[in-house]
Amino acid sequence: MNAARCPQVVYLIVGTALLLFPASGSATGSSADHAARAHSMSSGKPAQVKAPNIYKRKAPRRPMPPEGILLKDLRTGQVLFEQNADLSMAPASLTKIMSAIVILEEGDLDDQVTVSRQAAAAHRTKLYLKPGQVLPLRGLLEAMLIRSANDACLAAVEHVGGDEESFVAKMNAKAAAIGLTRTHFQNACGFDMPDHFSTAEDLAVLTEYAMGHETFASIVREPAAVIRTTDQRKTYLARTTNRLMGTMDGVIGVKTGYTRGAGRCLITVVTRDGRELLLVLLNARQRWPRAHELIAYGLRAPAPATVVTSR
Repeated sequence: MNAARCPQVVYLIVGTALLLFPASGSATGSSADHAARAHSMSSGKPAQVKAPNIYKRKAPRRPMPPEGILLKDLRTGQVLFEQNADLSMAPASLTKIMSAIVILEEGDLDDQVTVSRQAAAAHRTKLYLKPGQVLPLRGLLEAMLIRSANDACLAAVEHVGGDEESFVAKMNAKAAAIGLTRTHFQNACGFDMPDHFSTAEDLAVLTEYAMGHETFASIVREPAAVIRTTDQRKTYLARTTNRLMGTMDGVIGVKTGYTRGAGRCLITVVTRDGRELLLVLLNARQRWPRAHELIAYGLRAPAPATVVTSR
């Protein structure tokens, strides 16, 4: 047969040759490539493929949310250090300082409080109170300040205010009365909510006011409290959440706080070497090292001659 007259035969011959003898570097690869593939398949390991450089670039870091800090000498009134002190931020369980003030000023600590189902169901930090248990209001106040127990907080709030909403209205009225211009409460225990905020400056004013209550000041000094139901059938131990207590001389606990939105928070008072310092930390990066650093700085700072006697 004449090949010139039958181009189909030529194409068939050429195609067969290409299949039998692939060119070096073609899609089918060399014999070395075949060996590598065979080794990869026999070892059960996937072939290593280098990622393009574009996929190796690190994602840009998100800006860190700000810290709110205020360090004050209470005996002179001098602010020794501040950072974003007037910025509205979530206060977490530092909220309970205001709740405690309202309870102290409008409640009777000798009252016997029946724990509701709603209070017993409060989540996160709690004593694990049971519905129907009866406890003294003083014991609930100790649990909410020392342990930051949310079930104790809500039980006390419901007893004094009738319900949480009415109690929160009292909190906001008190905030306005003592001049907390950048503070608004939306719940009594400190959970994250859109209209629940304060500042380091306002919380410092709030703490000074609260420490003027002898009962408040005595409770927050304690590292632990034993709380019993009225029938004495159940005993709870509330330990402090403040790690500075027992590790640093002169520390008065006051209050800690944490939520995902607020970060790690702390208010503490330190009395040592003739100084009385108030520290407020909101959204602290490293709460305890930061507190140690700032308190040490405050104790070293020279004290001015002018003394402020009123708070």
